Amino acid sequence: MQLSYANVTAPSAGRVGRKNAEVGNRVQSGTPLMAIVDNQYWVIANFKETQLEKMRPGEPVEIKLDSFPHHTFVGRVDSISPASGAQFALLPPDNATGNFTKVVQRIPVKVVFDQKSIQGYESRITPGMSAEVAVEVK
Repeated sequence: MQLSYANVTAPSAGRVGRKNAEVGNRVQSGTPLMAIVDNQYWVIANFKETQLEKMRPGEPVEIKLDSFPHHTFVGRVDSISPASGAQFALLPPDNATGNFTKVVQRIPVKVVFDQKSIQGYESRITPGMSAEVAVEVK
């Protein structure tokens, strides 16, 4: 096969997080060659369902990352999950046991960082960091 006919494309722009292939390896079509970390910075905040009454996409958000305690980042609510985290679990809880105790559910909310807010921090913000998120509701 001629190398000029081979195209290696990624599903999105980003940084290489883990490389699985080395020079000279033979790979099949569809084999993952590397992990790509997307260039868009976001956090998933699990709010109680009782906190969502006035929350809407587009509302301003303050984000404090534990790694940078003296810097407050800003962002906006991107989306609110259509179901609770428990519904997407591998083994969702079966609450049909006759127990009528209400358990407040957690709903994942995606918050996107403002690009100006993270200037100078891009290479230091990594997936898996802990954060405190406060949404300004109207």
